[in-house]
Amino acid sequence: MYLTSSEQRALRGVFTLLAEDRGEIDIRERLGRALLDLLRADQFASFVWNAETGRFDGRVALNMDAANLDRYGEWHQHHDPITFVLQSHRRATCVTDVMPQRELMRTEFFTDFLSRDGLHWGMNLHAFQGNRALGDLRVWRRKGRGDFGDHEKALLDLIEPAFIGALQRAQRTAASAPVPAEALWSALSGREQEVARAVCEGLTDKEIARRMTVSVPTVRTYLRRIFDKLGIERRSALAGLARR
Repeated sequence: MYLTSSEQRALRGVFTLLAEDRGEIDIRERLGRALLDLLRADQFASFVWNAETGRFDGRVALNMDAANLDRYGEWHQHHDPITFVLQSHRRATCVTDVMPQRELMRTEFFTDFLSRDGLHWGMNLHAFQGNRALGDLRVWRRKGRGDFGDHEKALLDLIEPAFIGALQRAQRTAASAPVPAEALWSALSGREQEVARAVCEGLTDKEIARRMTVSVPTVRTYLRRIFDKLGIERRSALAGLARR
């Protein structure tokens, strides 16, 4: 496999990163930034498939609109014609390997979700430990940049074992050393903490929006960021964390 000098430098950075002891979200976010450079991509997203809830959780995204991603979580992931097929391949796969681009462009998923952020050519890698999903890597390019090919797929497949190993180490570390509630809370911005306190008071989204003089969708964007940062999915879990 021939690598350019810039690809060699980028790969060294990727493997150095994946050898470090970091949290799962930090691993996926930092790797995403490195992949934008290595694969000449424009957008990146990463989720973890939760088989119990039937949802993609733990969102990490680069160069994508948070409100658009919220719509993905609420609606589009349940009407997604490509991701589950890509997931079943268990290796780096281009979107055009599972659906012709012209056909994809006629779907609601493309017109109402992908195209809003300029996502046109895509490639996914879904990492598993046995049957348990560890996390995925979704890279996209804008229309004028051209599709990914065999070379980019080979690069992503080369990274996969180190990616899996890094996530497994992060999970073992997290299991043996619970993060103090104070540290989790301090990870929130001031506005996010304000929303979190209002949730703990029992306020609805509409009441929080009125108090903060923002729109309801803005409140929901804050909530999604809070849930992602704290690794939770329900308002009741947020209240429990606040009590700690």
